[in-house]
Amino acid sequence: MVKAKQKNNSNLIGAWVFLIGVIVSVIFGLFGAITEVVVWILILVGLIIGFLNIASEETTPFLTAGAVLIFASAFGQGAVSVIPVFERILRALLLIFVPAVIIVAIKSLFLLAKR
Repeated sequence: MVKAKQKNNSNLIGAWVFLIGVIVSVIFGLFGAITEVVVWILILVGLIIGFLNIASEETTPFLTAGAVLIFASAFGQGAVSVIPVFERILRALLLIFVPAVIIVAIKSLFLLAKR
């Protein structure tokens, strides 16, 4: 019973970190304040999301959605470069999702190796 409660708490923390991270990345993208400190904060948020928020049954959908988001953001920056706000928002979202997807992919590979 205690283990299930701990799992729910980590999922709750991960969900809040995910939501806050996306909101913060959009805010920083809107106002153009993506400094080196902000980059490191967003990367740290992405790592926390990867470690806490994604359960093993959510791995495939997260990796699929994350990969699409990364590709769309990376290639979309060039397409929307005439609108700097969108370009900054996409860059900020990349700073969150690239580390999260990498962590989840590595966790997935370790789970596959255990089988």
